[in-house]
Amino acid sequence: MHRPTSFGGALAALATAAAGALVAVAVSTGPAVAAPGGTGTGYLHTSGNQIVDSTGATVRLTGINWFGMETDNKTFHGLWSNNPWRGQLDTMARLGYNTLRVPYSNDALKPGATASGVNDFVNPDLVGLSPLQILDKVIDYAGSKGMRIILDRHRPTAAGQSPLWYTSTVSEATWINDWKMLAQRYAGNPTVIGADLHNEPHAEGTNPAATGACWGCGDTTRDWRLAAERAGNAILGVQPNWLIFVEGVSCPSGGLSNVWDGDTSNDEDCGWWGGNLSKAGQFPVRLNVANRLVYSPHEYATSVYRQTWFDAPDYPANMPAIWDKYWGYLYKQNIAPIMMGEFGSTLADPKDRVWLEKLMAYTGTGVTGMSFTYWSWNPNSGDTGGIALDDWTNINTTKQAILQPYLIAPTGGGTTTPPPDGPTDPPTGACTVSYRQVNAWQGGFQGELTVKNTGSAAVNPWSVTWTWPSGVTLGSGWNATVSQSGTTVTAAAPGHTPSLSAGGSVTVGFTANGTASAPGTVKLNGASC
Repeated sequence: MHRPTSFGGALAALATAAAGALVAVAVSTGPAVAAPGGTGTGYLHTSGNQIVDSTGATVRLTGINWFGMETDNKTFHGLWSNNPWRGQLDTMARLGYNTLRVPYSNDALKPGATASGVNDFVNPDLVGLSPLQILDKVIDYAGSKGMRIILDRHRPTAAGQSPLWYTSTVSEATWINDWKMLAQRYAGNPTVIGADLHNEPHAEGTNPAATGACWGCGDTTRDWRLAAERAGNAILGVQPNWLIFVEGVSCPSGGLSNVWDGDTSNDEDCGWWGGNLSKAGQFPVRLNVANRLVYSPHEYATSVYRQTWFDAPDYPANMPAIWDKYWGYLYKQNIAPIMMGEFGSTLADPKDRVWLEKLMAYTGTGVTGMSFTYWSWNPNSGDTGGIALDDWTNINTTKQAILQPYLIAPTGGGTTTPPPDGPTDPPTGACTVSYRQVNAWQGGFQGELTVKNTGSAAVNPWSVTWTWPSGVTLGSGWNATVSQSGTTVTAAAPGHTPSLSAGGSVTVGFTANGTASAPGTVKLNGASC
């Protein structure tokens, strides 16, 4: 139901900054307080309506969607921004999102698939990598922070979503084989916890000539429940530890309401694409491995589509009964866990804010509440916008404030891992780094290097050092405190500059001679970033 916009392959334009002195930038968002449970230990499984870890401890997934791998870019959106990919994951974890749902299309998995829209100055470590290799890096880093990953087969091709799990060009066999490949690729890595089999199965055609996804109709070409069993069991045959996330349909018959007969008395009750699990109690998904099934409905606000219930005279008091009918009963009757895979809003309509507040309250508080992954991190979702703002760095504080009481921060993770030959960051000297090119000309360029103190204490005095590739030398420099010795550049705080506080950052601007390129190893007071 969502349409990402502005995701062309071109990099976001880099604004030319005025020359200036060193600047300390305050960080507006503090770390989320970790609640008991985190994302647990080892692989996850189910027990009644709960998700539990390998020790039996209850786990609540409170995550977010980061899309792009399902589009023509074939990789995460926002890699074109000035915020490095690790920095974006750092922010998600700090805000309290303990799980990342990653949409992809089968196009991104093909041999020879190439990723586009990557800012190679900010993300030089992603240059030349395939979509799957970039995914590998995101999974590894997210895992180091204690986050979990759910893979979501979002589209058969980058061209768009499909009502059924197969199309004329992407067969059911391809769908299943690609899932088995991913299960094998990440076997043994408990950061990746499961498969969201197909995004938003939905109705197509008008009854009685229904051609879309049905639930429990028995037609093997359209019955999503049966297809989910085939794919889920194939995946569990390769990786029995994964959770299998199964979305609903829109109309259980697979066709739109019975408008063809002119009689509305027997019209079918339809909901959101992927959001209708009303028949799952009668026709449950049957998997060969017990305690692996999680139902995953989608739920949206009136800013996405004006459903009739938003105009009911008793709105929003009517909403809990609607959620009960479509999917909430599965949780309330202890049939299976619920992981709401997508929900979101621009909050442009006053009804939307009420909707989001009521929905979050409906999911419950603490570790025993329903799991969810919010749509989306991306600001370029046409239907909902994102938690990140257009700079992919700052956040929408209004949305975050509504979600925050329900977020359970990841536990067991760490900061950026230093290179093997670098020192281990002390607790008071950890850091992250981002770089952007401001301007370039034949024989030279201007750049900005921003280093953030992610440690637990202020750094005073501070100095930043970094190395250049061969052939790059410092030019006139924007700051008198920037000097170069060989390929190593040092920027030290002048006497009037405040100490670099915990969570604070410093930006060093400079000119350089040579071919424009990103710097190499960066250190804050000797600790690698």
